[in-house]
Amino acid sequence: MKQTNKIVIYQVFPRWFGNLKSSLVKNGSKAENGVGKFSDFTPLALSKIKELGTTHVWYTGVIEHATKTDYTAYQIQRDHSAVVKGNAGSPYAIKDYYDVDPDLAGQVPDRMGEFEALVKRTHDAGLKVILDFVPNHVARQYHSDAKMAYVEDLGQKDNTSKAFDPNNNFYYVPGQTLSLPFGAQQEDFEYSEFPAKVTGNDRFDACPGRNDWYETVKLNYGVDYLNGRTPHFDPVPNTWVKMLDILLFWAGKGVDGFRCDMAGMVPVEFWNWVIPKVKQAHDVCFIAEVYNPAEYRNYIQNGHFDYLYDKVGLYDTVRAVMCNQAPASNISTCWKSLEGIQQNMLNFLENHDEQRVASYFFAGDPRPGIPGMIVSAMMNTNPVMIYSGQELGEPGMDDEGFSGRDGRTTIFDYWSVASLRNWINEGAFDGGKLTAEQRQLREAYAKILNIAKSEPAITEGVFYDLMYANMSNPYFNPHRQFVFMRKYKNEVLLVVVNFDKAEQTVRVQIPNGAFKALDFEDNKAAVLTDLMTGESTVSTLTAAWPYQVVLPAYSGRLLKFTY
Repeated sequence: MKQTNKIVIYQVFPRWFGNLKSSLVKNGSKAENGVGKFSDFTPLALSKIKELGTTHVWYTGVIEHATKTDYTAYQIQRDHSAVVKGNAGSPYAIKDYYDVDPDLAGQVPDRMGEFEALVKRTHDAGLKVILDFVPNHVARQYHSDAKMAYVEDLGQKDNTSKAFDPNNNFYYVPGQTLSLPFGAQQEDFEYSEFPAKVTGNDRFDACPGRNDWYETVKLNYGVDYLNGRTPHFDPVPNTWVKMLDILLFWAGKGVDGFRCDMAGMVPVEFWNWVIPKVKQAHDVCFIAEVYNPAEYRNYIQNGHFDYLYDKVGLYDTVRAVMCNQAPASNISTCWKSLEGIQQNMLNFLENHDEQRVASYFFAGDPRPGIPGMIVSAMMNTNPVMIYSGQELGEPGMDDEGFSGRDGRTTIFDYWSVASLRNWINEGAFDGGKLTAEQRQLREAYAKILNIAKSEPAITEGVFYDLMYANMSNPYFNPHRQFVFMRKYKNEVLLVVVNFDKAEQTVRVQIPNGAFKALDFEDNKAAVLTDLMTGESTVSTLTAAWPYQVVLPAYSGRLLKFTY
């Protein structure tokens, strides 16, 4: 996918984005708590999302998944409550790869048309669409009501007497019945599965626990896990062919990219085979959720992924710095470990799997997200992502039901988000009900992200770490401040951030090596623009004396020198 600016992704759950109901019931039903719709993403709403600096919207939870809500009146099979997490259900327990969540439709029979209209509105707003692709597992009661006549359903022709067969779509525990001795049950009969299918998180037995992905079953990509992980890739496994058809189906709907859930649990050989085939037919990007740094280059070079989650490296490090649990200088280790693939990593501070910055489980305050986002968005040319509500300081501390009070916004329950309701302000999308602090936070995020996606020094320039030159600097605290430079043509960008809760005045040492490496002249007058304020003056950088910068609490200075 050709992208002229930095990719900035806005992750959002349609389920709760447009839900304005404020009188909410713990473990409430759809009727009690309401649910957002595709139609809530109006042209006005999308224009305001774009104003943040967004280039892509990741609509999370779009493809039909298992739920406790009864849609049998619309010829959609009902799911047993024992294999559904929460009332709304997990968006990662896909029930029909060829359909969308009926919850999100104004008129259920027209649900696919309403989704297609959302894609068009998003494109008309100048934004691209990202959807989840969940290749590793599906709902236990997977059944496609919407598939085309030529499509053979997953597991339809499986030999269930075998634990593994390269032609099977699922893995089995022959001769054993699935045992689920926990969880609420709304039906007057127990869930039955014989033989038991293997659970999505690689539980190769019939007794998954409460903390397992018990509501899912693992898909078979031709790897015999119980016999030394022996591969059976020739001939091409049936599951590969089915997944290719699914990806082509959604790309044909105008989807511009796929965030591939737990891609690291699917053999890289599959990605090597499928991604070029999809890209040959459609201009799409692929983002992988991979948590093993030892496999990063494999999934980029052999798997053909455009981008990978930088969770284990930059996210974990920046989080520790934001919480004052690690020195800011540790951030330097992150880019060094990614030598040659920095441009392929997706940076973030929040997503649906991680706790909210403002939650008591993270920073307990949204403000440390400002220096954290500056670092995440500006260190390299790679994409960056924010999670809907992050820009408003959403704490995610509701006790919604199945999720519990865990610092995350629920993915399992029918709910609405207070900060978003106040920003939406009955459809005006003007932030009329936000606090002054929330409005300031959103403005700061908008400035950071718009700068990140448009400044050539960030979108195309080179990076130079200044931490090594300031580790022993008595006027710079490497534990709470971080500093680097970006360079493009005649522009040098000095980025200094402060993770401290108090204002700090620092003096940044610019070594001779920086001038040589970035090829600009020492002590030459330049037009200095403060990108956060827009103020301009004349200044200079030199190795002869440190450059003094005043840093408010939890902030950053983005100083562009134009020669």
